[in-house]
Parts: sequence; structure tokens; C-alpha cells
Amino acid sequence: MARAGKLKVYRTAAGFHDAYVAAPSQKAALAAWGSEHDLFARGIAELVTDADLAAEPLASPGVVIKRSRGTTAEQIAALPTRAATTTKRAAEASDDDSDPEEDGGAPRRSRARTSRAVPKPKPETKPQPRPKPNPKPKPVPRPSRRALDTAEEAYDARESEFRRTMRALADREAALARERRTLEASRDAALATARAAVDAEKRRYDAALAAWKG
Repeated sequence: MARAGKLKVYRTAAGFHDAYVAAPSQKAALAAWGSEHDLFARGIAELVTDADLAAEPLASPGVVIKRSRGTTAEQIAALPTRAATTTKRAAEASDDDSDPEEDGGAPRRSRARTSRAVPKPKPETKPQPRPKPNPKPKPVPRPSRRALDTAEEAYDARESEFRRTMRALADREAALARERRTLEASRDAALATARAAVDAEKRRYDAALAAWKG
């Protein structure tokens, strides 16, 4: 164990207490506190220079000595608002449990229990009626062929009319062809007769002219 002359007293926060330890160095103090972090660098641990505070730790080197930091009321006041309220309620409940009632001396129920609101019963859920099935749509009627039949009949009528007209035209063309052939044959015969008459008259004229010339 190191001699007391080389020991220094260090302090760090431990909850609502201050943990004191007499050690030869900061590293030894951290080891005594069981901390793996440098609490001194973080500003959480410090050197104690007050002789009254250092007396007890120096009497037991290496032993961590905890001392309460302030009163209980001061510790509660230092807590955040929500934590202080919870702690205060817990303290009031503890006090109520320890006080006897006036008539029988039995423990009084805590305020937290008596002030707890009784949950309201949940309203009964009525069964919902089943939705009615949607009516089936009426079947769509088959499309009518009346307009198509009328159009087809009109087409057939026009086609028949054109066929009759074409047959009549073909008959007329055949008749004209026959008439042409007849006309051509009559023309040839008439022209042949007329040519023969011309030739005969030319011969007579030539003979008469020759006789006239002597």
C-alpha cells in the first residue's frame, strides 16, 4: 500500500452521492471507482482540497466512501419536473400507507389508489347488419338485325337492277352489231354495182371520144 504522504483524495458523482477515494493518482482513483472512462477529462471527477472532506478517505486508502449530496428535498428539487413529480407522488403514497386510520388503526389506502379513476365500461357493440347484395344487372338484349337486313335487301335490289340494265345494254349492242354487219354487206353490194356502172360508162365515153377524134 502506498504511503499516506503520497495519497490524494479524489471525488466524483455517483447518483445522489459523492464518491471519495484516496489514491496516489487519477488512474488509481478511476480504477477504484471501476470506471473505464477518463472522468477527470470530462469534468465529472476532481481533486479534493478540503481537509475535513479528505480526512475519512485518507484513513482508508483505496476504499470508495460515498456521502449523500444535500438533503432529500434538495435532491428531489434537482430532478427534472416529471421525475420530481413521480418521486413526490411515491413519497406521499408511502406516507399514506404508514398512517393509521382514525377508527381502526388499519393502514390507509394510498392516494394514488383512491384517486384512480374507475374505467368506464365499453359500450356494447351492436352487430352490424350484413349489407344487401347488389342486384344483378339485367341482361343486355341481343342487337337487332333489322337495319342490316334492310341495307342488304337494298343492296340486292340495286345489284339486280344493274344486272338487268347490263343485259339490256348487251342485247342492244348485239342488235347494233347485227345491224352494222347487214349495213356493211349492203354497202359493199351497192358500191360494187355503182362501180360497175361507172366503169361501163367510162368505157363508152372513151370509145365515143376516140371516134370523135377520128
